[in-house]
Amino acid sequence: MLPFKSKYPTSTPKVDQGIKVRGEAKYTDDIVMPGMLFAKTVRSSIAHGEILSIQKPKLPEGYYWVDHKDIKGENVVNIIFSDWPVFAEKKVNFIGEPIALIVGPNKGELDRLVNEVKIEYKEETPVFDFTESYIHKAFTKGDIASAKKKAVKVIEEEFSTGYQEQAYLEPQGLLVYYDEEHRVTCVGSVQCPWYVHRAVVRACAIPTEKVRVIQPAVGGAFGGKEHYPSLLAAQLATAMLKINKPIKMCFERPEDITFTTKRHPSKSKYIAYVDKDNNILGMDVQVKLNGGAYKGCSGVVLSRALIACVNVYNIPALNVAGDVYMTNTVPTAAFRGFGSPQTIFASEMFIHHVAKDLGVDPLELRMKYLVKEGDITTNSGKFHDPIILPALIEKAMEMSDYKRKIKEYSKPGCNKGIGMSFFLHGCGFTGSGESDIIKGKVKLIKDEKDIVHVYASSVDMGQGNKTTLKRIVAKNLDIPNEQVVFDNPDTSIIPDSGPTAASRTIIIVGFLMEKAAKNLKKIWKSGVRQEHIEPYVGPSYIKWDEETMQGDAYPSYAWGVNVVEVEFDPITYQIETKGVWSTYDVGRVVDERIAVGQADGGIVQGLGYGYMETMRCEKGRFRQRSLSDYIVPTAEDIPHMETAFIDNPFIYGADGAKGMGELTLVGGAPAIALAIENAIGKKVNDIPCNPEYIMELMKNGKN
Repeated sequence: MLPFKSKYPTSTPKVDQGIKVRGEAKYTDDIVMPGMLFAKTVRSSIAHGEILSIQKPKLPEGYYWVDHKDIKGENVVNIIFSDWPVFAEKKVNFIGEPIALIVGPNKGELDRLVNEVKIEYKEETPVFDFTESYIHKAFTKGDIASAKKKAVKVIEEEFSTGYQEQAYLEPQGLLVYYDEEHRVTCVGSVQCPWYVHRAVVRACAIPTEKVRVIQPAVGGAFGGKEHYPSLLAAQLATAMLKINKPIKMCFERPEDITFTTKRHPSKSKYIAYVDKDNNILGMDVQVKLNGGAYKGCSGVVLSRALIACVNVYNIPALNVAGDVYMTNTVPTAAFRGFGSPQTIFASEMFIHHVAKDLGVDPLELRMKYLVKEGDITTNSGKFHDPIILPALIEKAMEMSDYKRKIKEYSKPGCNKGIGMSFFLHGCGFTGSGESDIIKGKVKLIKDEKDIVHVYASSVDMGQGNKTTLKRIVAKNLDIPNEQVVFDNPDTSIIPDSGPTAASRTIIIVGFLMEKAAKNLKKIWKSGVRQEHIEPYVGPSYIKWDEETMQGDAYPSYAWGVNVVEVEFDPITYQIETKGVWSTYDVGRVVDERIAVGQADGGIVQGLGYGYMETMRCEKGRFRQRSLSDYIVPTAEDIPHMETAFIDNPFIYGADGAKGMGELTLVGGAPAIALAIENAIGKKVNDIPCNPEYIMELMKNGKN
């Protein structure tokens, strides 16, 4: 066999690549324990109503019924807003809401028993439209009243985005058992071990030290395993406490797609106020998100959507408002990008359309309003760091031959198009979340053999955290990577360094690792066990008022540019992607091969969101219930891709790094939507821009 030659010779091989390639990695469903039982969920068959009676089937010996009556603590899933019950008691609020578990040794028998449950309801009229707001947020910037008064042109448009399914490789799964110290132990496909830990403590009313969460190999998450595993853990822990046997529940794909959380669908209205010289004086922005049946984390998703509502543009005056609406549908929750993909799509399309309506070159208008270092942010904070977006744009245009193609493809009948999106993403939790709520910390222990053990709650779900964090520690201790050990998180031994979410792992946890390693190096004594804990301390310049949403929303921002080229078939209305070129400022790249992997995966997910991934909910029920009818991009849909990074080190990031996990998704949808718009000569206001929508645009759309 010829030796493998890496395209990135200075990158570190992923520490788990061998066991994954050989099929040796242990995922939740690979774990088998003596006496282990399985669980199946009894779900609501209606969208909204009162439970009048439940007729249970006769359970064979060794089978058990578990519901809200078995919960020893609070019947609530511990999320940011705690309104989602572990098991429905008197009412159900969406089709598929968990009412009970049936537990037993045979999966086939469980299917039969669940199907025999008869539930009588008093149905109530469900809500599927945006009529009942249960979260409202608003803020202003500058003098919007003056902008309106001086305007001679008012341009208004509406935009919408749909559901998006995470489509991770490994469906939801969890195993709960008593360990050797009689702790309630949860092993599962999770991205936030301490979230699961707190959920079990709250639902089961047991001491913190009596709960343990262990992360095995995780086959992807994309936000879908940030909060939903807390529901499963509370249910299974309740069942295990009742039955006193190990219990595992792993979803099949149809159950996972049909009943787990999705990206929030959105409707946005943008109004631009323009003076006689075509200057944009201000904007009104209104954002509506479909939160589903329960609040969960929707308020935080709304915050980020509003903060990103004018993207990379410095608009002098803003009046921004948003609402999350309650509907009798599956709750929506975290998804890579966390609210910003919805409004970044809308803002990119809107400023492009404003330029068309004003008869000016869209690129010139967009460049005119690009934010610069020292500018005031959307929330009246400040962009504190150098912004190299013009350099990113120039490099992306050069890589893609954008200027030539945008002119050539604008000719009638060409059926080709090219689109370019600019975007940003705030790194870490919004506002004072890191300092006041998360309060993360990491721990390093050097043993007597001078092996350094890394302890943090950062989950490697395929993105390479174990590799990059290990590398940061080794580099700052000036020791080989092999001298550092970073095992999967186990809450019995790790500190809470926060969730693996919000593009915070490298910029927050990685920075803590760097500081911890530097401090350990100062006191290093060979052959002696030493321990160092590093707590998070945020930059002193970060000031944030959560009530008014004013101040510095994030310690730093990562930036990107996507260029997408497409070809349009005027007979089938199909879109074929022909090329993708991307440039990013993620501070300084820690490991280029892993960064390119993140970038490639992110842009593909963003493209799917923009033109392919269609999920319709009709009367509270998803029409797409498998990966044969919920279509995601495959290898055959992906064209030539080029990615470039331009260094712009951040002083508070590990080795100057910023976040990039979410950044690489948020620009894909507007880039391909603009490319399609260029190809068909019609304005695109909604995604996914699938063939059915394109056909409608060709017949009735606006130029």
